[in-house]
Amino acid sequence: MTDLLPRSVNIFDDTMREGLQIESADIEVSEKLRLLDAVSEMGAKTVTIGSFAHPEWTPSMACIDEIATAFEPKPGVTYTAAVFNKRGYDRADGYYPKLNVRQRRFGTHVELCDTFARRNYNRTQSEMMAAADASVAGAKAQGAESGTVALGNPFGSNFEGEFTLARRMELLDLMVGKWHSAGIEVRRVSFLDAMGWNMPHRVRETILAIREKYPEIETYHMHLHNTRGVTIASYYEALTLGATDFDTSLGGMGGCPYCGNGRAAGHVPTEDFVTMCHEMEIETGYDLDKVIQAARIAEEVVGHSLWGHVSKAGPLPRGEALYPADMPFVETLEQAAHFCDGPAVYEGQISPWREGDALTRESKA
Repeated sequence: MTDLLPRSVNIFDDTMREGLQIESADIEVSEKLRLLDAVSEMGAKTVTIGSFAHPEWTPSMACIDEIATAFEPKPGVTYTAAVFNKRGYDRADGYYPKLNVRQRRFGTHVELCDTFARRNYNRTQSEMMAAADASVAGAKAQGAESGTVALGNPFGSNFEGEFTLARRMELLDLMVGKWHSAGIEVRRVSFLDAMGWNMPHRVRETILAIREKYPEIETYHMHLHNTRGVTIASYYEALTLGATDFDTSLGGMGGCPYCGNGRAAGHVPTEDFVTMCHEMEIETGYDLDKVIQAARIAEEVVGHSLWGHVSKAGPLPRGEALYPADMPFVETLEQAAHFCDGPAVYEGQISPWREGDALTRESKA
């Protein structure tokens, strides 16, 4: 850890959008609303209800208008949705102010991988760069004080291979230069790693290089898929370098149909990242018990086990929550849920404990 470790972070749980978009389109709207209610109770300040996408490409979001109409907003929570074009924006904006998709941040987004840009956005990398010019001009016309740059798949591509730090910085320089030419500083950088090529050392070298070259950049946003199982380590590296904005999802649910990994391109589980932050004394605003409850509901809604750990093993037990010394064997995931379901779940198991053993909780300290 360094003195740059933030006191608090912004965790954006993406369960309802990216999590559900890769799941079955047959999930009932009532079940999605049940999950949305649970997500709304976790402590997040902003909750995404889904995406206004074309049902041909994202069939699981065909019911988004039903959800937008039926959900009951919770006090203190701002609800938004993902939109990808003007038609989607206009549909979503029809639910304003219950749903708020109105632009509050001026930004440009370019993919390092031209193949992914074509597959996911139906645009070439060159077309994305050209669109950035219009975005910067529009931001200037609206009096923007700062801008944000998003680098898509900055670390590598399943279709084109690994990208070097020099290549990342070259594209970043190009994007930052567009903003500077308009007299606007860039204060935020997003890493959008759909294909899961992030590794802790690549994240570290990239943030360090950006910090050295562009001290004006204050905020780092990490949307890194956990395709290779190392993203919580990458998030830790980002944390130690002062990053504050992180995307997660309950149980690690999520994925990308365009990158060749499907559901395997999941996220860092919200419950696991919240636990790590709390143990490092970093404030998140989340109630871990409610996050775990929501993760369990998420598994019920999608109908299969998810990939989170803390929702299955429980938080670190302390005080009265310490396990009893004479606890019977715990073997299955159902039995491991004793931390929230009670000891009845392991009833009948043998106990590796000798009757009359004098070892007490105090003597173990």
